[in-house]
Amino acid sequence: MPHTVQGIVSRAKGAPVELVDIVVPDPGPGEAVVDVQACGVCHTDLHYREGGITDDYPFLLGHEAAGVVSAVGDGVTHVAVGDTVVLNWRAVCGECRACKRGEPRYCFNTHNAAQPMTLPDGTPLSPALGIGAFCEKTLVHAGQCTKVDPDVDPAVAGLLGCGVMAGLGAAVNTAPVRRGQTVAVIGCGGVGCAAVAGAVLAGARRVIAIDLDESKLARARDLGATHTVCSAGMTEDDVVAAIRAQTDGVGADVVIDAVGRPETWRQAFYGRDLAGTVVLVGVPTPDMQLSVPLADVFGRGGALKSSWYGDCLPERDFPALLELYARGRLPLDAFVSERIGLGDVEEAFATMQRGEVLRSVVVLDGDRA
Repeated sequence: MPHTVQGIVSRAKGAPVELVDIVVPDPGPGEAVVDVQACGVCHTDLHYREGGITDDYPFLLGHEAAGVVSAVGDGVTHVAVGDTVVLNWRAVCGECRACKRGEPRYCFNTHNAAQPMTLPDGTPLSPALGIGAFCEKTLVHAGQCTKVDPDVDPAVAGLLGCGVMAGLGAAVNTAPVRRGQTVAVIGCGGVGCAAVAGAVLAGARRVIAIDLDESKLARARDLGATHTVCSAGMTEDDVVAAIRAQTDGVGADVVIDAVGRPETWRQAFYGRDLAGTVVLVGVPTPDMQLSVPLADVFGRGGALKSSWYGDCLPERDFPALLELYARGRLPLDAFVSERIGLGDVEEAFATMQRGEVLRSVVVLDGDRA
């Protein structure tokens, strides 16, 4: 029978979020219900609240989560009740043209649950990124469940569900950074710091972190950045010159834009070495426009890439990265700045906007009826 649980809902653009009752149906074919143990507060959730993604209110927010499977529907075989899972928002279909050409990381038809979760009056909810995990239980497509080691702290494991995977994957999968290369990362929030950690993991000999905020640069240093640049008060040309000054005057082999604005992309474009790589992982808003002389695109060569979810394959990447964490090679726990309750999400948005945290993580019991 359906479960009534508590969750965080955004009812209108810009309005404070609310903690309300949510009705979670029993799983249908191919679906699973997950008892959420922890869920990170990601900037994407704030984008949903602000109407920056769609206007399909009300939203059930939260998507960067880990938990335990409590029920599965017909036909589900790859996860079972009792499995610890990290939720992902790119459950590949295996049938679209990207999957069939051997590039499932670009799947164009990813799966979500067919049934809606609702308010008690029957109003359907739009789950953030098809997940909706600021909730004691959530209904997802079973393919959105990636089985992981149950001994890993769920507050740490859940961060692979979005921000950490996006940034780390931009460095390791999309670029990909090679041993001995120089890397610059523009923007050192959660995603940018994950890109710093990814560049270090890949063996970069020099990692330059760039941000307006000295406290964020301090966190980037803790994660392995070898050089930092405080860009407060700098022009675009100043930032490019600062990158070049740290790379023997030639520019970085890889520049990762974790901000996603035209000015930061241009800094990345001109701050790389000839034939270097630009990776855009920061998410621009629909109104943003980019202007770069086409002759410069041609003359500088190299690769201009965007990174979708760190170009990850959850079944491959999540367990492997958690194993590296368990062996002390990947400091994922450094991204958990604070642990909060469901009722603290609105304040966590404010804390995030002030740049005071890498991640606030909502922690739940994970076993409520």
